[in-house]
Amino acid sequence: MAERNSALMSGVPELLILRLLAAREMYGYEIARSIKLISSDALIIGEGVLYPALHAMESRRLLRARSARVDGRTRIYYSPTARGRARLAKLSEDWRRMSRGVAAILGEGSHD
Repeated sequence: MAERNSALMSGVPELLILRLLAAREMYGYEIARSIKLISSDALIIGEGVLYPALHAMESRRLLRARSARVDGRTRIYYSPTARGRARLAKLSEDWRRMSRGVAAILGEGSHD
């Protein structure tokens, strides 16, 4: 399993969650499973990170939540608000800028 670097990963869960939810409404476990699957197990967000992030994002009005009964269980489905979509755009641009910088330092850019 890859080493975890909290400074580098700061903001990444929020970015990933918002990006997935921009495509469609999802519930918590589905978000975690999607991150793991789409990243080919490179990124794993556990419950201890996921649910506090979802609740914080909801309290900051980046997400809206709704309850639904599915197979006798209550699930909380999340979707982004307009504010959440704006935050996604900002985080995405920040990530692209940072990843270009890292790529340049690693010699993957065109700075030769």
